[in-house]
Amino acid sequence: MRFEGTAAYVATDDLKVAVNAAIALERPLLIKGEPGTGKTVLALEIAKAIGAPLIEWHIKSTTKALQGLYEYDAVSRLRDSQLGDARVTTSATTSSAASCGTPSSRTRGRCS
Repeated sequence: MRFEGTAAYVATDDLKVAVNAAIALERPLLIKGEPGTGKTVLALEIAKAIGAPLIEWHIKSTTKALQGLYEYDAVSRLRDSQLGDARVTTSATTSSAASCGTPSSRTRGRCS
């Protein structure tokens, strides 16, 4: 699966190399630039071209990279255990992981 640009997005050779390297290495690709330069359009076109879902995570200057990974909510887990929640035997109700397809529970909601 290779990205060669689309009818709606003409990519430079350097951009194609970067996108295809990220695809081959199964690693994220950080695209930065001024507003209106086509970053979101590029992401949409890549997802469409390779048939992959697009997971959006709008970040701001205070967002930490760790928020895109795993978080464990010990307080919620303790509360659930005290209330007798049967689901408390697993951490699925009090954790959030990137493998769920979304960033952390504080920024996008829990996946359970």
